[in-house]
Amino acid sequence: MSKIGVSKGSITGVACASALLASLALARVHPFGDAGLYAESKAGQPVLNDSTMPPQVQAILVAKCADCHSNQTRAPFYGHLAPASWLMERDIVEARKAMNLSLWQSFSADQQQTYAAKIAQEVKAHDMPPIQYRAIHWSVATTDADQSAIASWAHTTQASSAGSTAATAGDASRGQALFEKRCTGCHALEKNKQGPALQGVYGRTSGTAAGYAYSDALKKSAITWDDKSLDKWLTDPDPFIAGNNMDFLVARPQERADLIAYLRHESGK
Repeated sequence: MSKIGVSKGSITGVACASALLASLALARVHPFGDAGLYAESKAGQPVLNDSTMPPQVQAILVAKCADCHSNQTRAPFYGHLAPASWLMERDIVEARKAMNLSLWQSFSADQQQTYAAKIAQEVKAHDMPPIQYRAIHWSVATTDADQSAIASWAHTTQASSAGSTAATAGDASRGQALFEKRCTGCHALEKNKQGPALQGVYGRTSGTAAGYAYSDALKKSAITWDDKSLDKWLTDPDPFIAGNNMDFLVARPQERADLIAYLRHESGK
């Protein structure tokens, strides 16, 4: 009996060792793209080098976002084992496409403003870091203080582009270009994304786009979206409707006029 037991144990040990080696070898296969998990360490190269972000915001983004949204990914032990490594690489490759913090200094001012607003909105809605990541890395959950710091930074970043020049009549074609450049990360005309569908928003009552989960504040506001209300909303959503979930604003009066003209045109008004 003991010989049989040893024999079975040996077989089990060999099987486990073989499975481990196979997993390590398969981790060098990259079905979803190579995220560089096994590249030489880039220690000493800051993720947000020379950034003008407030230090508190930099620290939050590096600690809680950079493992997916930068080139400085740190692979935990399971990142060396397939198929976990494949799933991790898939998420990292997609995250870098959405926003790569290592490239922050190469982004234009408009791009930085757009990314800042999207970061603030996703953190506020608890969409980032994603739930599957938080389930394993408990320390990355954002606190109220984190959310407040990011929201303040995003607001300041966007407001810094405001000019004193009064707006002329809005131009729908310029508004379309602006919408495609700065709004499509969260909005589309014909479907709900992170924000509600905006086809027909001009003349619509706030909080009534079908199938979208609005904040209670917006659902209760019962505002009709027209030139005046949209201008107030785009100028700064928070003082206009307290408790809403939007962290994007359009500081320049002319850009607001152009966006409103585009939304009016797309609503057939």
